[in-house]
Amino acid sequence: MAKKGRPQRVKADSEIKEKLVSLNRVAKVTKGGRTFSFAAIAVVGDGNGRVGHGLGKARDVSESIAKAVDDAKKSMISFPLYKGTIPHEQKGKFGAGKVLIKPASEGTGVIAGGAMRAVLEIAGVHNVLAKSQGSSNPHNVVKATIDALSKLRSPLMVAKQRGIDLQKVFQG
Repeated sequence: MAKKGRPQRVKADSEIKEKLVSLNRVAKVTKGGRTFSFAAIAVVGDGNGRVGHGLGKARDVSESIAKAVDDAKKSMISFPLYKGTIPHEQKGKFGAGKVLIKPASEGTGVIAGGAMRAVLEIAGVHNVLAKSQGSSNPHNVVKATIDALSKLRSPLMVAKQRGIDLQKVFQG
């Protein structure tokens, strides 16, 4: 007998988009020569406020990408979106990677570089200003961006935490 959540999960997996952030070839030198393997970083998202990242390592490119995507699906987080942008300015940090993301008005687009752009586009953010301030290592930038997104709070959540009316959040 199938569980009630099963069909919904299959539907959610079909809507998930994936994007390769970086692919790195690594060589191990042995007695018999060089042995190459690949490390892939991928991000997945539904384009509606859910995003995850993953790392996959294998001897084959396609296998490493598949492993990265599977790993990314396991680490998905949700965050609030407000009219195609983020609700407020937020900083994120992971290791030496620091990022700053700011909400932007309609028509601005995703102004971000490299690994940060991939995460924000897959997550469904259409208008945002972003700056990577620390390390440019894709591992750290992706994790710092996801850290910043996970810290975002919706106006409704802020009102509940403060125990005030939703209108007072925008006045104060």
